[in-house]
Amino acid sequence: MKIAISGTYSSGKTTTSLALAHLTGIPRTHAKTMREILPEALPGKRLEDCTAPELFQLGMRRYAERAVHESHLPTGFISDGSSIHEWVYGKVRVLVGINPGDLDEAPSERAADMRFYEEVIDNMGAVMKQHAQRTYDVFIHLPVEFPLVADGHRPVSERFRKMSDQLLLETLDSYGIPYHIVGGSIPARLEKIVGLLGLPVRIPVDEAIRRAEEEAARMDTTSETERASTPSA
Repeated sequence: MKIAISGTYSSGKTTTSLALAHLTGIPRTHAKTMREILPEALPGKRLEDCTAPELFQLGMRRYAERAVHESHLPTGFISDGSSIHEWVYGKVRVLVGINPGDLDEAPSERAADMRFYEEVIDNMGAVMKQHAQRTYDVFIHLPVEFPLVADGHRPVSERFRKMSDQLLLETLDSYGIPYHIVGGSIPARLEKIVGLLGLPVRIPVDEAIRRAEEEAARMDTTSETERASTPSA
């Protein structure tokens, strides 16, 4: 089974997907974040300083990496996010501004170049949405329940999260992609997902969460400029 764990920023996708993979033995896949991609794609740039065309490039890089990783797991996987997410984040940035963390309200009028970018990203989105429709068997959508993590790596607002969450669900509906909305604590989520999808359970839920938290703690959360300046081992 090919499962996408869906949701916007700080919805718990990474912890849930890690724990579910440990719990069931189904391999997990994901794409690097834009901040992880930046040092190689646009050395010296911060995400907040990227132009619309540069954000388009980052979205395409993420999509390509995700599709390649998924192609290596033909018998099934648990994906942290999905190809639809690349389009949704780009689309909402068009509506609220390139750096939505600085804005409380969307600009009343958008510049011509942003309207052009919206048309471009919608055409890119057509490819990404078709990929999702053809690839994933089901989405597990995590609603916005937890506060936005203030770690400096999510230049978005609560308004951005709400719009992204709504657009994700509207897209799944419009493409007829099956999904379940699963909320609650991590243990409650895992038990519900396993029950809904009839997944195998290889280890206890508590052990799966412990392993997921240890794995998440080892992830590199330094900024893109710190990544660029840190010599590789």
